[in-house]
Amino acid sequence: MALITKAVRGTRDVLPHESQALRYIERTALELAQAYGYAELRTPVFEHTELFERGMGDTTDVVQKEMYTFFDKGGRSVTLRPEGTAGAARACLEHGLLAEALPCKVSYVLRCYRYEKPQAGRYREFSQFGVECFGAATPAADAELIALAAETLATLSVTDTRVEINSIGCPECRKRYLDALRAHFAQRQSELCETCQGRLEKNPMRILDCKSPVCAGIATEAPTVLEYICDACAEHFDGVKRYLDAIALPYEINPRIVRGLDYYTRTVFEILSEFPEAKGLVLAGGGRYDGLVEELGGQHTPSLGFGMGIERVWLQMQALQAPLPEKHLCELYIAAMNSDALQRAAQLAQELRASGWHVEYDIVGRSLKAQMKYADKIHAKNTVVLGEDELKNQRAKLKDMKTGAEELMTLPDFADEFERLMLRRVERDILEGFGDDVTPFPQP
Repeated sequence: MALITKAVRGTRDVLPHESQALRYIERTALELAQAYGYAELRTPVFEHTELFERGMGDTTDVVQKEMYTFFDKGGRSVTLRPEGTAGAARACLEHGLLAEALPCKVSYVLRCYRYEKPQAGRYREFSQFGVECFGAATPAADAELIALAAETLATLSVTDTRVEINSIGCPECRKRYLDALRAHFAQRQSELCETCQGRLEKNPMRILDCKSPVCAGIATEAPTVLEYICDACAEHFDGVKRYLDAIALPYEINPRIVRGLDYYTRTVFEILSEFPEAKGLVLAGGGRYDGLVEELGGQHTPSLGFGMGIERVWLQMQALQAPLPEKHLCELYIAAMNSDALQRAAQLAQELRASGWHVEYDIVGRSLKAQMKYADKIHAKNTVVLGEDELKNQRAKLKDMKTGAEELMTLPDFADEFERLMLRRVERDILEGFGDDVTPFPQP
């Protein structure tokens, strides 16, 4: 029978064997962010459309082409979030977090939605890790943010990366730069693609992001923003570089980085893959957005943040064969020979699970032989068989499936004895790893 439907194009199912790896990435990122002072924030998956139009800029490709926008049953225009920054700023502003002690630091892992051409590491529904820092204006904040992004990737064993930074100035110096860009592109306006011809007056910086080979070629000859930033922005950028030098974080200056959203000011950065098969892939990016909170109705609040594509990071980890935590295996499989034994197996399983052990028993009605085959298939570390004799004598043999060693256990004290046995095995493994000069743990 054919499936009624398949997953929508641009979406994907995360199967159990992969979800453990993605959860590891998410957990690692959030825990490291916590070490930098960032507390987790969770925002709704959809917002009023105006939030993104005001926050991200109505001339950006995301707003013009990529947002999933619809009217709800109340006739309100709502949009599935295409990124995390605008929603985080709205939440912190709405709930008064920006009126408390600053800086306000938040982190998140969330699902985002953009109507883009699906490709490796880029889906229409994707996961993003991000952090936002509200109320910090110094170059030290910029450097710390970049350091957190770089350390997150390094902690995940994502090597072969490079950090690129730039300054796109404040609104005042950007006006001068936009005039220079218009003058440059106007000379070859007829050669630009139709989209970039529309960008010429509204926001010529977007032309620098165009993927058209013709537009990209013309853009290489365009003036750079660093030629037009004011003294205050230049001083801020010099400070960012000094702090990065102080913490020994290598970086390159790329005057062509402008990022794709209008809320950015001053510092912008990207961390790109240098791995041959994915060279140039942006793994993380962000920067400063000092005017966003004010644009959303709050007071002027210097702010900055970054986003990291979790699927892209996972692809890079796979390519680099980065280590992952050992797969969590079943510690004990309880095989039962009859209905009474099966009820006892259920009792034992619940006792052990309450202590945090991964325990399974038969819930589909298999024969004993089939149960043992299943235990082997799921790589159970230990097995125990319960039958009429075991229930009568209140004793059963626990078998270590790796070594074949057996241990006689009493059923009334099974949970406690199992716990002690597992601790002894951990001690054995440590002693074997470190040699004879290690004192054993005292026995409970």
